[in-house]
Amino acid sequence: MVPNSGKLLTIDNLSKSFGAVDALAGVTFEIEPGEVLGVVGQRGAGKSTLFRVLSGIYTPTSGDIFLEGKRIAPRTTSQAQRLGIETVHQTPQLADNLDVLHNVFLGREISNGFKIWPKTGQMVEIARKLFEDFNVPPDVVNEHPANLSNEIRQIVSLVRAFCRPCKMLLLDDVLAALSFERQQKLMARIKELSALDVSVIISSDDLKQIFAITDRILVLFQGHQIALRQTSKITPREIVELIVGSNRKDQVTPVIWAFESYHAAQLQTEELRRAQQALRQSLKAQDSLNRQLIERLRDQVEALDRLNLALQEATRRLMTEREAERKSLARDLHDQVIQDLLSYTYQLEDVEGETSVEPLRNELTDIRNGIRQVVSSLRQTCSDLRPPTLDSHGLSAAIPSLTHQWSKHTGIDVELNVDPDLGRLPETIELSVFRILQEGLSNVRKHANATRVKLTLLRKPNASLEVRLMDNGQGLTTPVDLAILLEEKHFGLVGISERVTLLGGKMNMNSLTAGGMELHIEIPSPYPTISA
Repeated sequence: MVPNSGKLLTIDNLSKSFGAVDALAGVTFEIEPGEVLGVVGQRGAGKSTLFRVLSGIYTPTSGDIFLEGKRIAPRTTSQAQRLGIETVHQTPQLADNLDVLHNVFLGREISNGFKIWPKTGQMVEIARKLFEDFNVPPDVVNEHPANLSNEIRQIVSLVRAFCRPCKMLLLDDVLAALSFERQQKLMARIKELSALDVSVIISSDDLKQIFAITDRILVLFQGHQIALRQTSKITPREIVELIVGSNRKDQVTPVIWAFESYHAAQLQTEELRRAQQALRQSLKAQDSLNRQLIERLRDQVEALDRLNLALQEATRRLMTEREAERKSLARDLHDQVIQDLLSYTYQLEDVEGETSVEPLRNELTDIRNGIRQVVSSLRQTCSDLRPPTLDSHGLSAAIPSLTHQWSKHTGIDVELNVDPDLGRLPETIELSVFRILQEGLSNVRKHANATRVKLTLLRKPNASLEVRLMDNGQGLTTPVDLAILLEEKHFGLVGISERVTLLGGKMNMNSLTAGGMELHIEIPSPYPTISA
């Protein structure tokens, strides 16, 4: 590739091998001044290797690097810095024997014209201003890195990169170590640098951040460059398909869901941090007694939260173990009891054929038919314990089978509406939704006195999974109180509520104007909509 003089950086067929392993293979791209390029890929895709080559830590096996049209070959980080390339790695590289101020200005001290005495006061002023931008106390300049948290150590590395002008800034997965608020401050700083024509290459596992800050996205897969796309012209789902090397829902969906869950967790953590900060400020305005009361209340709330989490985890573990027991029992019934009974029917059939006494033969026939009925009942029991259709084909196939058998057994008509694009869901969700519907139908059979049921399972546009179970029965005479049901040992709706809660969902029960009841459930879906 002939470098374009208008480009800040040109990478031509860059490769890096470690023995027989190609960490990078034929990577080629260009970056304009002020452009922000996101680099994404799974672990082992070559992201960190690319950053280390550009920062002078690794020497490329082959290929060329051009900066402003001139071929460069940095062999050390200091050479790369002299060329105008600053790097912040995911693991801060600090000297623990020096204080923070001297770590920030190590090798780039501000001194007088003779470079004999450093201008410490000026360096302190610059460093404190940069730390203040990240809400870090100014006295941190006097601390040693060994006494700092991982987040503050990462901020020290960032301040070191910001204290001198550069042409290109490389950020290798640095956002992960920062709180949500400080992530936003770093992203704002990146936009400021971009406006000053400083190019930025950034890697992150959070697609929301990548889509919010970048102009283009480079996708690496096992060291190879898979795609280089404009951020505005590609969707997060397409990026994930490129990252995992597949467009199958069962592979792409969990990855997207993980990205969404990670980002949501960051937001919740930041909200909790702000709430705690607000509480502390409020406490300063209260007298000693109020402070003690609030502290006690906080301890009690935290204890209740821990207890609630422990109970949820115990319930989740109990349900998981129960499902495993059901699966094992269903397998044992099918593989042992049913097979043994079938073997007996074959033996009885042989004896029946050899018997010439008509009454005895008829009696053997009745016994054989009775065993077959038992086998049929056992097969239905196995299906109730752990339907093989659910494991093999998912909810889309298991729900029609469940409702067909239930309607045949109860004589109640079922109108079924299952999203044709539902696809496979994680096993936990599929099992929980199936058990919810199984228990819901059981409640209709026992209590509703209904003649018709409508069951809907849809993926909503707002990225949630919606379940509706409606009947034309007698409805609700009074609002349902789950605590009273639990005391009276009516565990159906209580069990449904527990499963919905463990999935992080919501459940409502309503009386219908035309008669009957509606059970409406909404749970987080593994198909979130990620906006750029």
